[in-house]
Amino acid sequence: MLRQIARLGHVVPSISSKAIAVAVYASANDDTVVAREAGFEGVACVDDAARALELYCELWRATKLPWALEWCEGLLDFVLAMQDDDGRWVNFIRDWGGTPNRVGRTSVAGGEFWQARAMLSLATASGALDDARIGRAFDDGLPHLVENAAPSDVRSLHILAALSMSRDGDYPQLRSVLSSWCDELVACRQGDMLMNSTMEVGEPHLWAHFQESALADASVYLDRPELLDVARRSAEAIFVRLIHSGFDRPLTSPFDVATSYDVMTRLAASSGETTYLDLAGEAREWFNGRNPSGQPVYDREKGRVADGIDGGRLNTHSGAESNIVGAQTLFSEVKMSAGRYALDGVRPPDWT
Repeated sequence: MLRQIARLGHVVPSISSKAIAVAVYASANDDTVVAREAGFEGVACVDDAARALELYCELWRATKLPWALEWCEGLLDFVLAMQDDDGRWVNFIRDWGGTPNRVGRTSVAGGEFWQARAMLSLATASGALDDARIGRAFDDGLPHLVENAAPSDVRSLHILAALSMSRDGDYPQLRSVLSSWCDELVACRQGDMLMNSTMEVGEPHLWAHFQESALADASVYLDRPELLDVARRSAEAIFVRLIHSGFDRPLTSPFDVATSYDVMTRLAASSGETTYLDLAGEAREWFNGRNPSGQPVYDREKGRVADGIDGGRLNTHSGAESNIVGAQTLFSEVKMSAGRYALDGVRPPDWT
């Protein structure tokens, strides 16, 4: 996974000598592919760099390996460079020269998901890196979270970011807004299921569905046990059957499974019930072949995570998101193996 992220990594010298972005997509042969799902988008984005920053900050905290810190600093440079002076983030760069895409609908400044993910990555980085720019960028971005409405899947990322920053005691003003945001999530339900937006019908999508994670963590911080109860009932309604089935459905991405794993681990931490740890472990086995294809999604020999299971078959493309969330889900394994890599084994090919 780290090896594939390195294959997809590029230095963006127009930003800084160490700034790193990660190519969005790669083919089965690991040729990078430009994102064009919503017209021309670009070669790399804040969405992926922010998640990679979270991953490498956790790796740096866990291992103190110098090359992990270099990744943290390089990804941070890229994320910070994509924030405008008004605190909003642009998502994509059009080319490896670092030209921002300011017109595509998946890239315009202040888009909900990339604004939220950038803020969550800064909240994570603040606990790992000593860099004054992190707090300033978070402060500049915060009004766009507080003052604007957001669908529940995005709001859950706001909650996780605010919780991370609030635990250090530096943002006491966030406590009341956190409680209000949690109420928003609780109100957006169909029966016991927490939905991703008020417009969603049927079963909610799993991609970036962190509402249960957010409510579980917030229940402890806010001393509101009823939030944990809501999260548990929703997890039972949405995740448990799918986990037991090995995610037996037409299409499953690594992010779907990573989200399921995250929900179960946070429920375990907040409730103290080991049943959730068992479910987390069961979900994690999807990467090892407990899925409709019967094949490992994580190829340990090549160091890459496939892009998912489509119609019972392995999708052998291997992009940034798949490898980042795969590494987060299999973090204990990543941490154990990280010390075996020399810096050259996990650095972007153009890192000089």
